[in-house]
Amino acid sequence: MSTMNWKRRFTLCECAVMVLLLGHMTSALEVPLDSKVLEGLPQPPTITHQSPKDYIIDPRENIVIHCEAKGNPHPSFSWTRNGTHFDVEKDHKVITRSNSGTLVIDISEEKAEAYEGVYQCMARNEHGTAVSNNIVIRQSKSPLWSKERNEPITVQVGVSLILHCRPPAGLPPPIIFWMDNNFQRLPQNSRVSQALNGDLYFSNVLAEDTRNDYICYARFPHTQTIQQKQPITVNVLNVDAMNETVLAAYLNDTDFLGDRPAGERKPSFMYPSGDSSTVSVLRGETLELECFADGLPTPEISWTKANGDLPNDRFSFHNFQKTLKITEVMEADGGDYHCLARNRLGNAQHIITVVVKAAPFWISAPRNLVLAPKEMGMLICHVGGNPKPTITWLVNGVPIENSHKDPSRKIEDNTIILSDVQTGSSAVYQCNASNEFGYLLANAFVNVLAEPPRVLTPPNYVYQVISNRQAMLDCASFGSPIPKITWFKDGQTAIVNGDSYILHENGTLQINVAQPLNSGKYTCVATNSLGNRENHVYLEVKEPTRILKQPEYKKVQRSSKAVFECKVKHDPTLIPTMTWLKDNGELPDDERFVVDSDSLTINDVTQEDEGTYTCIMNTTLDQDSASATLTVVERPDPPRDLELTDQKERSVQLTWTPGDEHNSPVQSFLIQYEDSLHEQDVWNNMTEVPGTSTTAHLDLSPYVYYSFRVLALNDVGLSEASIPSNQYRTNPASPDENPSDVEGTGTEPDNMVISWNEMTGLQSNGPGLQYKVSWRQKDTDEDWMSIIVANVSEYVVTGTPTFVPYEVTVQAINDYGSGPKPEVVLGYSGEDRPTMAPESVKVLVQNSTVAEVHWEPIPPSTVKGKMLGYKVSYWKEKSLQKEDSKPEKPQELTFSGNETEGRLPDLQPYSQYSINVRAFNGKGDGPPSTNQKFETPEGVPGPPTFLRITNPNLESFTVEWGPPVDDNGRITGYILKYQPINNTEELKEMTLLANETSVILENLKYSTRYKFYLNAMTIKGSGPIVTTAITIMDEALIRQPAVEAGKGTESPSHPISPVTQSVQPPFYKARPVGPVFGSVNFSLEEDHAILNWEYTGDENNVYVEYMLDNSKEAWKREAVNGSRTYQLKSLKAGMTYRVRVVAKDHGDATVHSTEELLIAVPAMTSRQVDIATQGWFIGLMCAIALLILVLLIVCFIKRNKGGKYPVKEKEEAHQDPEIQPMKEDDGTFGEYRSLESDTEDHKPLKGSRTPSNGTVKKDDSDDSLVDYGEGGDGQFNEDGSFIGQYSGKKEKDTAEGNESSEAPSPVNAMNSFV
Repeated sequence: MSTMNWKRRFTLCECAVMVLLLGHMTSALEVPLDSKVLEGLPQPPTITHQSPKDYIIDPRENIVIHCEAKGNPHPSFSWTRNGTHFDVEKDHKVITRSNSGTLVIDISEEKAEAYEGVYQCMARNEHGTAVSNNIVIRQSKSPLWSKERNEPITVQVGVSLILHCRPPAGLPPPIIFWMDNNFQRLPQNSRVSQALNGDLYFSNVLAEDTRNDYICYARFPHTQTIQQKQPITVNVLNVDAMNETVLAAYLNDTDFLGDRPAGERKPSFMYPSGDSSTVSVLRGETLELECFADGLPTPEISWTKANGDLPNDRFSFHNFQKTLKITEVMEADGGDYHCLARNRLGNAQHIITVVVKAAPFWISAPRNLVLAPKEMGMLICHVGGNPKPTITWLVNGVPIENSHKDPSRKIEDNTIILSDVQTGSSAVYQCNASNEFGYLLANAFVNVLAEPPRVLTPPNYVYQVISNRQAMLDCASFGSPIPKITWFKDGQTAIVNGDSYILHENGTLQINVAQPLNSGKYTCVATNSLGNRENHVYLEVKEPTRILKQPEYKKVQRSSKAVFECKVKHDPTLIPTMTWLKDNGELPDDERFVVDSDSLTINDVTQEDEGTYTCIMNTTLDQDSASATLTVVERPDPPRDLELTDQKERSVQLTWTPGDEHNSPVQSFLIQYEDSLHEQDVWNNMTEVPGTSTTAHLDLSPYVYYSFRVLALNDVGLSEASIPSNQYRTNPASPDENPSDVEGTGTEPDNMVISWNEMTGLQSNGPGLQYKVSWRQKDTDEDWMSIIVANVSEYVVTGTPTFVPYEVTVQAINDYGSGPKPEVVLGYSGEDRPTMAPESVKVLVQNSTVAEVHWEPIPPSTVKGKMLGYKVSYWKEKSLQKEDSKPEKPQELTFSGNETEGRLPDLQPYSQYSINVRAFNGKGDGPPSTNQKFETPEGVPGPPTFLRITNPNLESFTVEWGPPVDDNGRITGYILKYQPINNTEELKEMTLLANETSVILENLKYSTRYKFYLNAMTIKGSGPIVTTAITIMDEALIRQPAVEAGKGTESPSHPISPVTQSVQPPFYKARPVGPVFGSVNFSLEEDHAILNWEYTGDENNVYVEYMLDNSKEAWKREAVNGSRTYQLKSLKAGMTYRVRVVAKDHGDATVHSTEELLIAVPAMTSRQVDIATQGWFIGLMCAIALLILVLLIVCFIKRNKGGKYPVKEKEEAHQDPEIQPMKEDDGTFGEYRSLESDTEDHKPLKGSRTPSNGTVKKDDSDDSLVDYGEGGDGQFNEDGSFIGQYSGKKEKDTAEGNESSEAPSPVNAMNSFV
């Protein structure tokens, strides 16, 4: 069999053990031992746990040497010690753990040295023997420091020094450190540091290195003990500062190192010595190289490697660059390493050659074989090492050359080849590889089995995977020979290797990109020469979980609300779990955080809520997440630390420190000032600077007590104001400016008011602010007139000519001088009204509604002010047509400037007007011109006042109208036009005289709707048209009056048409555009209602709709087929209906509708028949009377048979007020009422009744026949006498509504039906 087949067998065998946990390939090949799955399957022993090769024990504890193994049957254990059999049963201090080879040695009463040695464990069963490593047991040791006397060391300042530690040899080696008497570690640095062997190196000594407690400590980790070396005293002297006598006395008792002071020098190496050295290291161990240099100043150490770089991920520097550490050494790490020591005086270099050796290491360890009979296999022991290891083979713990000869086994160097193996040839082989640095030992068994296939994957297992991800379907099997795995989907064709599927050697089926179509049932079949076995698994491909709407970055203000949305889509068959994190941790336990199904809400946000929020949607198969950041913003904190610098007379530099921006950058700083001299506690905006600035240059005014403050502005708003700066006062000075807005305007014909804006205290520049007001008449040689005023904003100059130009100035002055030269402003003295009226006023009539007026301007000298224009007044005196017309209110038009003509619009035609013109200025109007009269010609008339139709009959009616309100001339006549609606007939036209206001039209078509047009005329033409419409109908219908439901017919005072019956006013105006309904009328007959209406629309789908009033049912409708009249026959008597007429389009949608009519149909009382006259009723009453008579006869017969009872005496004895004769004082029958008034008129006639409890009291019985009605409830005693219920019946009926307690008589019963 090929090597590939062996590898496949190994892989499948390995998978069998871990299939229930992993379902994939593992790193060990072994027979599965699950007793439930493969009960009774044989297996040679395998060592599963053992103690380390070099085992250092603590003498204070028991010795535990581990040896665990598995196999089937379970192996037994034995031990060797120092190469000979160790009989553990003869040593009572040695215990073997149950089902284990582990030894526990009690050394509480024995020295640990007695059990030191080399131990080896052997685990055997009937299929072979496995052996452990050689385990060397050694006791940990922590020897005491050898006693020695350390002489004090005296050195000159600047020399180098080595303090030797020389700790005792321990097992394992101790950890070394230096401390003082107070157990404080001695400080180390680039000048003073400790070597790996514990020595303390000084590159140069300083005076502060003098001390008497340099103590080296050794800590032994196994015994947790610390050993201390005797303290070392170091004295550092400066010989140049001491005289010879003192120095000699001092040196008599110490060892003096150095014969002269040490000055600055270049580096030299204290360790390693010389220019080069060699270090050996084993592969896989840690290499530590160190250099210590002497020098002053203290040298700096650096490392390089010749012909290469240091391994990036495995090297590090320690001990102030003096130690180079390389972990997991490889062969490539061998070579020369340069240690360079450098100071400003020079450098020194030492080369360390690293030689890498290797103890044996595995390249490929032998692996367990499971073979079927007649198969072949191979055990390979491939190792590396330097020098090359020697390989020896053992079988069941015995050197293979000393074992029995096996013809199926062949050894070739590091390989054992097995061929044609037989049942019972199972064994455990050991490979031992060794060189001078160590050894390796590996066990590998050969298990010869003949087993049919077994599928180890649980049946009907359901695999779930997310769409577009990889799916792995397991088919772990075991068999010998190795089973072949075949996969089927949904029982169809076998699955083969391809783009979609990958078949692994261990039987796993891999689907690279699972899609929904891959879902279904999969069957794996394991087959070998001894049989086959199949197993079914299922694959479900799920939709991936996706976040559709991710949370978005939020910038919110403190105390507001932040909402993060996280909308997710997931497979509906998977249960999702939403989790929110803040900064990758849990959300704070705070009720302000509200988590909903798809959102996170943070109420009343605080600064601590800032961070990154992540929503994670988890299902059992996948997850998706998204994050967003919350930034809490707030108005910035106020600036602080305001400082005034560069203080000058008219300027100052203001600086400040910005406050916290609260995550919203400051856009600008607003600087405000307070003038406590002029306006205390009033802050004014001074300037604004960008948010990146922290200084501002401020221009100042004299005579101001300044205080400054700064506010910061960001996107949220303005900060609070800063604490004000120190007050800064400026000195007074003369004004820098004069008052603004200087004007000179007269209020009277002989004055001029000079006004200005008063200056503020900030503008005054000093105390004693006043104003120098100056003026003179323009274009004259007059001198300037001046006056000084204070605390005012105007001055009145009197005695001026009317409306004369003046030059005006206003200058500011204070106690320190005058302001700049003021600007000259042109002003005018006061105006007077114009003194002259315009002349040559002429009117030119353009047409009946427009005229033009012309006039001559008045001379400038008469204007007496600034000429603003002319006013034209005109009014209508009278109408030239109507003699009784009255003058109208004048109208006025204004023409600005020097215009001398104007247009008069909207005049009334055929009227007489008057007009005048006057000039006006700022003071007022001048005198008007003489009134001029003019007349307007005739125009077209207005519309007639009304148009209506009267006296309609079958083929004619009268058209009436009223003359126009605005005749605008002499009316010459009227034009009347009419034609049928929706017809092609020509428009008929009639010309009527001016004095006519009606006309009779005849020979009109029946059931035709006509439209009429009327307008008046003058000699100028025709006026506007008015219209109306009417339908010619049957005269009977036209004259049928409307009657209200339930009332008789009333005759109208005169016949009216549907038009005059409409709710519209009698004076007709133009109808609205579009089809509409006119008025709707109805009349009632015996079994139907007649409706008629007006309609001008084009739609032919017209219906009458009706429904019961207060009903929720749908409207019922009947088509009217283009008519304007309809008989509605479906109405029921005594009911009230809502009725309307509607027009619908072709889609059955309502286009137009009339208002709803309420029609009450009266009850048909006139046709009701008296029931008392009906034959069937008379017959029924006769039958009832006969039945009553028979009952009376029976009662008398019964009474005669049963004897007599003193009924009369009993009635007198009881004297029950409720049992009285039927005759009352008024001669009526007691409480009896007719059936018409009885509220229970549907109940049958009743006779005497039993009591409510259904019993009859003997004492209350009576044989009177008063209670005999229909006889339904009467009872008789044993002797046949009748027992009535009097008192009991009365009580019951009274409680039930005051019904009579006595039976009604037949006469009353009959009367109730008549």
